[in-house]
Amino acid sequence: MFELRRLRLLHELALRGTIADVATALSYSPSTVSQQLTQLEREAGVPLLEPDGRRVRLTAHGRLLAAHAARALALDEAARAELTSSQQLDTPVRVAVMPTAAEALVPTALTLLAERAPSVRLEMVELAPEAGLFELQARAFDLVVAEQYPGHTRALREGIDRTLLGRDPVRLALPAGSTAAGLDDLRDVAWAMEPHGAAVRQWAVQQCRAAGFEPDVRFEATDLIAHVRLVEAGHAAAMLPDLVWSDGRPSVRLLDLPGSPVREIFAATRASSRDDPALAAVLAAMADALAALQPH
Repeated sequence: MFELRRLRLLHELALRGTIADVATALSYSPSTVSQQLTQLEREAGVPLLEPDGRRVRLTAHGRLLAAHAARALALDEAARAELTSSQQLDTPVRVAVMPTAAEALVPTALTLLAERAPSVRLEMVELAPEAGLFELQARAFDLVVAEQYPGHTRALREGIDRTLLGRDPVRLALPAGSTAAGLDDLRDVAWAMEPHGAAVRQWAVQQCRAAGFEPDVRFEATDLIAHVRLVEAGHAAAMLPDLVWSDGRPSVRLLDLPGSPVREIFAATRASSRDDPALAAVLAAMADALAALQPH
């Protein structure tokens, strides 16, 4: 009989690639991870790992068992959710949210939860969508609030459900004194964008290229409030979602982008946790928080 804890280590290794990364993610020492995987190998009776330079990689048997491990972990989670579906438990729901959701959605969602499901304990970490969605699959979080932009659909992951929370227009943000009439007039200005690797960065650069120029990106920040401050001070242009202004009137000049694009804001959860009542309460609160912030 395989021990679920060891199967999770193998699952994590398949996702993260190195024993050191598995140890860091699960707060173990690398030697403990190695010892447990060696024990799992004994239980399996076949080689699960093989040397790859200074690291190890999964053998064909290792990949096969890792796939079974993912299913075993999903079944365990589904069973726990079903057993607790009729109970009110003070169980934490671990949530990773993008920065605009942390600032605009989570406070309202917490207020709603306090009224509807006071026994739910929400624990939040602000994280870029790319990292949050990966960690959701690795079971570090129970729910992730993320976004995707037109023409840039995020990769679909096996065993992950998505729920559309709402749509959020994205507009050009310019200093108050700017006389630009649209994107075509901004080929010679400095830009504030998110760092390389972020889906929104790729999308924003494509908007500029479609307008016939390569943007001069001088400022990179994941925090969109930093973008706002740079635009307010007259040092940059940016492409910002309306959710940034959820706490009041825009402090910069806003213009529509070509095609009036909108980003989709969605929540991602593991399919195996569909019956978890605490998670369902958090999901509903997030959706209602976004609806309350948008014009009707």
